[in-house]
Amino acid sequence: MCRTAVHFFLLCCAATGVQAGEGKLLGTPGVTQLEGSGGGGIVPWATMAGYASRDETAISGFATRVNVDDYRLSVWGAAINLYDRVEVSFAHQNFYLKGAGSEIRQDIAGLKVRLSGDLVYTDWPQISAGIQHKMLADDTIADAVGAKDSNHGTDLYVVASKLHLGAIGGYNALWSLAGRATKANQLGLLGYGGDDKDSYSLNLEASVAVLLSRQWALGAEYRQKPDNLSFAEEQDWMDLFVAYLPNKHINATLAYADLGDIAGADHQTGVYLSITGYFW
Repeated sequence: MCRTAVHFFLLCCAATGVQAGEGKLLGTPGVTQLEGSGGGGIVPWATMAGYASRDETAISGFATRVNVDDYRLSVWGAAINLYDRVEVSFAHQNFYLKGAGSEIRQDIAGLKVRLSGDLVYTDWPQISAGIQHKMLADDTIADAVGAKDSNHGTDLYVVASKLHLGAIGGYNALWSLAGRATKANQLGLLGYGGDDKDSYSLNLEASVAVLLSRQWALGAEYRQKPDNLSFAEEQDWMDLFVAYLPNKHINATLAYADLGDIAGADHQTGVYLSITGYFW
């Protein structure tokens, strides 16, 4: 799957004649989310990944590490922005269980489409709809904890995002609010659906950020989670982050993440670090 995804992205680049994205304000694409979509760290925004304007295309790649008390999540991936209208993304997740010395791998293919509005230049927020199809490579643990489907699942979401220029003491401020329909347990790393619930649930996701300068942003995120498995309660996620955006070629995000209880392990808190590079 990983090799297929790389070939897919290279073919898309060749077919579209990738160009440098010059049209957007610095920082407006956000960073890269854990499942590969452009936006925040743990939740997507309505913006497309990369700096492509409406007559350009762009490609970006990212790497993320989340290290909490009992687990470590490593993610890498890439995204293509087609004319600031369509985002195609891929992410590979590797979830390492420190105590057991085992790991769980998952691939995620994403598609996001801008439906209306603009993050900066319209009175109404930018609104986008997205889909994330998740394919679990290691299903032993998902089967053991009672997941109804240990192979694949699909999330659907709608998200609205808006940047207000000079809104807070002269600083730019951003908010983003999403609704996600999902059956995924812990992003899908523990399968999809469970013995307690095997139907889609609607979960809310939110981001707020203040841009302290052209290069620095502070913010917070919240992600509501489903609770499908009887063996362990799944709790909501939140983080506090600082993002550094020196130019349109790279950004870095450092966060304190509180992921609650995961698979019976209490109070999973730790550090989130992510770097995104923009190649065209």
